Amino acid sequence: MTFNRRKFIRNAAVTGIAGTLLHPSRSWGEALSWQTDLSDLDELIAKPVLDVSLFTQPIIVRSIELLRFGDNFLCRVRSTDGAEGISVSNNMVMTHLYPIFTRRVQPFFIGKDLRHWEALLEEVYVYQSNYKMQNLAFWVPLATLEFAVLDLMGRMANRPIGRLLGEIHHPQIAVYQANNYRGKSAEESIDLIEKDVRETHAKALKFKVGGRMSHNRDFPPGRTEKLIPLVRERFGDEMVIYADSNGSYTTQEAIRIGKLMEEHGFDFYEEPVPFDWYPETLEVAQALTIPIAGGEQEPSIRNFRWMIGNHALQIVQPDIFYFGGMVRSMKVARMAAARGMECTPHISGSGLGYLYMMHFVSAVPNAGPYHEFKGFNKEIPLECVTSSLSSKDGVVEVPSGPGLGVDIDPEYIEKHQLVSA
Repeated sequence: MTFNRRKFIRNAAVTGIAGTLLHPSRSWGEALSWQTDLSDLDELIAKPVLDVSLFTQPIIVRSIELLRFGDNFLCRVRSTDGAEGISVSNNMVMTHLYPIFTRRVQPFFIGKDLRHWEALLEEVYVYQSNYKMQNLAFWVPLATLEFAVLDLMGRMANRPIGRLLGEIHHPQIAVYQANNYRGKSAEESIDLIEKDVRETHAKALKFKVGGRMSHNRDFPPGRTEKLIPLVRERFGDEMVIYADSNGSYTTQEAIRIGKLMEEHGFDFYEEPVPFDWYPETLEVAQALTIPIAGGEQEPSIRNFRWMIGNHALQIVQPDIFYFGGMVRSMKVARMAAARGMECTPHISGSGLGYLYMMHFVSAVPNAGPYHEFKGFNKEIPLECVTSSLSSKDGVVEVPSGPGLGVDIDPEYIEKHQLVSA
């Protein structure tokens, strides 16, 4: 089998920065002091993302509401001149985090000018020592607000969200079918994976290996080593195949499993070791030719900076909810582009995460060829006149209307009740 197309990321990385990679025997402390010049990445972090040139007058926040109906959370932002934006949160985690939104995020932004959103992100991080909660506990509430703000600004400017982030590079998104059948045998898993792929006609897929942060335990035992060759055999040479271990392995076991993926021409290997094992991730990346993907759990721009600058990752995967929104995630994508890497963001499975992902990806010039798909949310009634929001031969049209490009049923919104502190 030949997989020349799939090796271009690794080849580019090796030929372009081979002299800057850290030697595997160096300690983590040595790695921090013996890194390449990252000043260009610092410049990209400091560079503004949002295009606010169309807004000549202040956009002052009059109200921010967090609304709840069952386990669904909406955020509605209104400006003093009557503009309005709405977002759907990551409901799986907002059920636990809504007090952080109402007490730590919401109060700060009242009366602020949204044209200064990027400066406000820096300020709210310090407000009431919010930096002490850095992780999804803080970033998911903030992303929820940002998506409503971007919807408001997009509607004001008559532009889709992606157009506020930059030029539109990808009006259509090719999807990969994500699967999670841990707990089932390799034989059961492969049949279920095939069923999912047939429904979307996706040309790429991702499946789970290992036992999720399990210190080398498989679930059930022996599943991964059977399933890796089965997936390639079932789908043939043309299918693009990704595998996600969710940090299942120690370094040496991650390398062993990675080499098995290489034998079968897999296209990336996600989170081979626990996400915060930074030197170990680097060691795995240096030992394998398959591109290493990661960043789903990463809360820190500085950590992304180090991993990108030292090529511990070849594909960056910020989760636009977990990482605090599209603005911060775009800074990660820009750093990746500067090092010849792709950005394939992770998406959260609840709410309208897939819609936010598509708008983000539409504006990322170095977006990967396929992006995560977990099915469309049918529980939130909405209308979209510019996209069917369905996968046709594995491709979805990005909504091109103002803001998010969809209108949520007003009667459904009315069912939600105000969440107070």
